[in-house]
Amino acid sequence: MKKTKTYKSDALAALHETMSDLYASGGIDKKTMLEFDESCLTSVQELSAAEIKAIREREAVSQTVFALYLNVSKESVSQWERGQKKPAGTTLKLLSLVKKKGLASIA
Repeated sequence: MKKTKTYKSDALAALHETMSDLYASGGIDKKTMLEFDESCLTSVQELSAAEIKAIREREAVSQTVFALYLNVSKESVSQWERGQKKPAGTTLKLLSLVKKKGLASIA
């Protein structure tokens, strides 16, 4: 299964694809490719319980609806908002996107 990458913009996606091809053909080294990864891809930051709740409330959705968008249980969203657990991996990436671009960005 191929991982999909989330870019900051369409222009950066095109640039990154070109640089990936250059890397594959030996035109640039691994260090340069990693630098392009960092500059083009959407960054992921840990979110506090209050930040997660604020994101959901800004989007004006219930915990149940928010959970459906993120493909997690309502209980997970509740635990994140109470600080009992923290989102990780793909879910954290989705939350970062929602924080920056809104819920419509993952709909």
